[in-house]
Amino acid sequence: MELPAYNLKTLFDQLGLPSEEKDIDDFIEAHPLAAEVKLIDADFWSPQQAQLLKEWLRADGEEAVMVDEMNVRLHSGK
Repeated sequence: MELPAYNLKTLFDQLGLPSEEKDIDDFIEAHPLAAEVKLIDADFWSPQQAQLLKEWLRADGEEAVMVDEMNVRLHSGK
């Protein structure tokens, strides 16, 4: 059985956000996070989006790796 591939496109799809590479880059550029702001506490997430991110982080699998990647990119603005 083939496991699903998790990447930022998958994450953005699950969050209900545009998920093409340029869309992802534009989102990250438009939503930089200060170092003291946790990803899941960012004010631009809906309650449902924040909950999904929390669940994926708790899963501690490939999903969490993608959330971590987005976290790093949002904190660096790139």
